[in-house]
Amino acid sequence: MSGLVHVVDDDESFRTAIARRLKLAGYEVATYASALELEKTALDPEQAGCILLDVRIPGLSGPDLQARLIASGSTLPIIFLTGYADTPTTVRAIKAGAEDFLTKPISSEQLIDAIERALAGQRTARVQRSKLDSFRTHLATLTQRERQVFNLIVRGRINKQIAHELGTTERTVKAHRHQVMEKMQVHSLAELVSIAERLGMLGTNED
Repeated sequence: MSGLVHVVDDDESFRTAIARRLKLAGYEVATYASALELEKTALDPEQAGCILLDVRIPGLSGPDLQARLIASGSTLPIIFLTGYADTPTTVRAIKAGAEDFLTKPISSEQLIDAIERALAGQRTARVQRSKLDSFRTHLATLTQRERQVFNLIVRGRINKQIAHELGTTERTVKAHRHQVMEKMQVHSLAELVSIAERLGMLGTNED
């Protein structure tokens, strides 16, 4: 799997050696002598890639850069690679969403495996985000009444109950239900419930 690996480390010889290893493995590589250097770079959010980040960097530490990137909305996976691992820092980085926390020295095989996992995770996350965006787009096409019917359907109401709650007829509810299924591009109640769950719609306004 190809991608752009951003290597952030204040050790020039390390950056050079890692860049050589990664390029031989088929990756594009960009290197930075400091976290601030990377922070000032316009990262392409659509490009497959990850950040290989040291912990102890003069000016701005790796974990602090991680926090700033997250705050800015970056979704690039981060792999920490350091010679100074300690439990509190490792826990902090992993809790904040780091893909991995590796210690130097590291074999090419271990490094490539970690990068491949990060890129695979990034691809999966993008697919999931794309699906959610699609669901939200479909949801926005529903009329106010169809949205009400949608909310009641996914909470297990049958047509008769929905008609009673909305003060309408079962026939009208059936028509709205058909429109909901069509606009949401699903073929079953299970699919509709799954979409509602993924959009976080079942956590509020329940019985």
